[in-house]
Amino acid sequence: MRKFDTKVQHLKYKVLREVAREAWNGTLTEHVLDIPKTIVPGNVPTMRCCVYKERAILSERVKIAMGGDKSNPNVIEVIEIACDECPMGGYEVTEACRGCLAHRCEDVCRRGAITFDSHQKAHIDKSKCVECGQCAKVCPYSAIMNFKRPCVSSCKVKAISMTETKAACIDNEKCISCGACVYQCPFGAITDKSFILDAIELLKNRDNKVFAVVAPSISSQFTYAKLGQVISGIKALGFHTVVEAALGADMVAYAESGELAEKGFLTSSCCPAFVSYVKSYFPELADNVSQNLSPAATISKYIKEHEPEAKVIFIGPCTAKKMEFQKEEVRPYIDCVITFEELQALFDSRDLEITDMGEDVLDNASYFGRIFARCGGLSDAVAEGLKERGITDFELKPCSCDGIEECRIALLKKSKGVLDANFIEGMACVGGCIGGAGCLTHGEKNKAEVDKYGKEAYEKTITDAIKQLGKIK
Repeated sequence: MRKFDTKVQHLKYKVLREVAREAWNGTLTEHVLDIPKTIVPGNVPTMRCCVYKERAILSERVKIAMGGDKSNPNVIEVIEIACDECPMGGYEVTEACRGCLAHRCEDVCRRGAITFDSHQKAHIDKSKCVECGQCAKVCPYSAIMNFKRPCVSSCKVKAISMTETKAACIDNEKCISCGACVYQCPFGAITDKSFILDAIELLKNRDNKVFAVVAPSISSQFTYAKLGQVISGIKALGFHTVVEAALGADMVAYAESGELAEKGFLTSSCCPAFVSYVKSYFPELADNVSQNLSPAATISKYIKEHEPEAKVIFIGPCTAKKMEFQKEEVRPYIDCVITFEELQALFDSRDLEITDMGEDVLDNASYFGRIFARCGGLSDAVAEGLKERGITDFELKPCSCDGIEECRIALLKKSKGVLDANFIEGMACVGGCIGGAGCLTHGEKNKAEVDKYGKEAYEKTITDAIKQLGKIK
């Protein structure tokens, strides 16, 4: 039964599971140093050169699972000892170069960075190369390769560099906490801090009425079980009830459609990484970010307004949500954030076999609220919101951006006045929330699962879904 895409995720999960198990039992303090040996017993290494390095790295992973470096405000951290000093040479000519006569690489290089030795083999002058990649594209033998670190390649905001010891380093001023580097690092040397201990503390206190707000992308996760069984498992952990963040999405879509018609141009506020990106890289457009809170914060605010003593834990695919809930405007409504990876660790730390459980149900959001989980869903929902509001004198011209690179292009064009769109839907992760770093699985099938889940909604309109809010207790 495969629950994760990679062995790196599985290792991360095992650490989270053991930390959670000890926390539930109240024995974490006395057993914390034993966790690395529990995961890597004996004297035979399974991943690294020796068990001692494996355990040293695991000790650092345990620290991250327990909240990480408190002095570092970013939720994304680098475990230096786990970084394998990946090459950062940029474009290099490999042995596959045949010394051909065409010299297409030379012709296409505008910087004159390509030269040839006495055997007509190509070489790249690093002092002239600007890493445009044109030479690699035209080489008929694919002999020119880009030797960039996976973390660097995945970080589209250029927040990752290299320290003097060749370990990855994150510039917190540039980082938007999207977590792309977390999923792409083959050694798991970059990871997100966990608040799993805070979640357990909230759940262990029997006086707390803890609400789980789950992201609609949950429909594409835990594929080994039925969604209703996942909901039953969440309640078995001690949650009072489980609420769809998609209900908050319905509320946002309805409000945002009115705000858009009033202001004439908006960028979405649903993706916290995208919002951070706009404010950091396109400050001139910051005032155009929708004033609505994200769906998770919106529904959590509703819960807190009607249940002042309630505690709210958001469960989703997003590492940036771990930054969002600490912000002043969101902190009063969301008490803790965990990912789907961490939810799986919680299940197994309590030895809950959710496939043996009956099926529970979620509160009924609309189709439009549920499809917020994938790119383009928000734009469809805003269009529906305009329709249901009876706003007929406003023409929606959406631009749905799939990943931060598309967001950059759209925002750049808008800042230059050459984008014919009045609503920019920004999703930092490729595919939308279903591509979040905290997902168990990443794949094309996830979009289809979200659409299928949306079509199963009882409420067919946004306004019908909003009317169901009174049933949340």
